[in-house]
Parts: sequence; C-alpha cells; structure tokens
Amino acid sequence: MKTVVVTGASSGIGLASAVYLASRGVRVFAVCRTPPPVTHGVEFVAMDVTSDASVARAFATIAAEAGGIDAVVQSAGIGYAGAVEDTSDEEARAQFETNFFGALRVVRHALPELRRTRGRMIVVSSIAGHVALPFQGLYSASKFALEGMMEALQYELHGSGVAVSLVAPGDFRTGFTANRRVVAAGRRSMYAQQFERTLAVFEADERGAPEPTVVARVVHAALVRRRPRLRYIVGVPLQRWAVVLRKITPWWLFSGVLRAIYKIR
Repeated sequence: MKTVVVTGASSGIGLASAVYLASRGVRVFAVCRTPPPVTHGVEFVAMDVTSDASVARAFATIAAEAGGIDAVVQSAGIGYAGAVEDTSDEEARAQFETNFFGALRVVRHALPELRRTRGRMIVVSSIAGHVALPFQGLYSASKFALEGMMEALQYELHGSGVAVSLVAPGDFRTGFTANRRVVAAGRRSMYAQQFERTLAVFEADERGAPEPTVVARVVHAALVRRRPRLRYIVGVPLQRWAVVLRKITPWWLFSGVLRAIYKIR
C-alpha cells in the first residue's frame, strides 16, 4: 500500500487515520475543505465532498501527483441532532449531502483509479448505521443508507480486484461532539426536555470514549489484510454487542434497554 487518500481528514477519525497511515510509511493525501495549520506528516489537498467539481479536481490532482492511488479511506461526515419531526427538509438534505451523496461522489471519481491499481476502499460508517439512535434519526438514516450502498457496491465490484470494507465506529473522543449541529427547532419543540436529556447522555459517552487512533488501527488492518472483511465494528464492548443484540433480542426488550440508556421517559 503506497498511496492512500483520506477524506474528512481535518480532524477526528479522518485525521487520526491519515496520521497513523503516514506513520506506517504510507504516502497519505489528506483531503478536507480547510486543511489544518499543522501538516502531521501528510499532504493536504482541498476538497469539498458536497461539490462534484471539487471531488473530481482533487482526485485528478492527486492521481497526477502520485502516479496512482492504491486506496481511499472515506471519513467525511457531519451530524445533526434533533427529533425527526423537528428536522426540516433543508437540514435532512444537508445531512445526506455530506454523509451519503458525498460518499457517492467519491466512489464515482475514485473507482477508475482503484480499478487500475486493484486497490481498496474503506468507508467509515457508524454503529448508528446498525442501531438507530433517538434524536439522531437523520444521522442514523444517512449511515444506514451508506451501509446499504457499500454492501451493494462490493457485489458490483466482484472480479474487479477492488475490495470494499465498512468500518463502523461507536463513540470516540473527537471534535464530532462539539461540531454536532442541532436542528433549528430542536430546543423549542415539544421534545425539548427529552432531547436535552438524551443529548447529555450522548455527549458524556463521547467525551469519556477512547481516542480515535483505535479506529485508525482498524482502518490500517483492513487496508493491508489480504482478504479484508466487509464490516468491522469498532467500539467499547457494550456498543459492539448492541449491534449483535439488535438482531437476536426481542424488540420489546432491546428497545426498552435503549430507552433506559438514553433516559427516554
């Protein structure tokens, strides 16, 4: 693995993955809207995943500079919080524009290069793409959609030499907590008190969570493994088990436990 492109690399899991891969001797092109002031040993390229022209330009620049791309790690994402009922069409579209359509744009512009190099695509999803979270319904929806699209893509790429893997993290200590967007109606609706209780649980869990380097190590393992798995679930044991229990536990029991965890009453 010689050259890897990492999207969403200005902070969080994207930056941690870019820095970790660079420390393993990989040439890393870290792409994001606004490169940070410190390079961290990687090469930053400006790219906005919500713009097809920006994505096309960035991949053309990187391919010309590096002579080829061996892997792409997709980590760009944003999060909206608020009740489904309170989420406007504009807010829902903005959520999907980055998390889903941004990933689709990267797929379209990255695959021609990855076919040539028989490369890898790693997509950072979320445990919220397996277990829907209250008051993050549109975020969960975007991650469920991302999981479905990438699962279909791995069938379509059979025989091409390109491997696709999904890495689904639980809570990690990143800038995601501070950067989470609250829907405009979120704090003045009939759900406001319940929303604040549940949001406080999310934020406490995230601030006490492990560092994102844990995810970066899994990304690296998926990139170098001869036959990578389609899915990697990463998180504290309770969150990893939630994905399994969601499938095998009676719904009344599973949903009751989830309500208790997130103080829904």
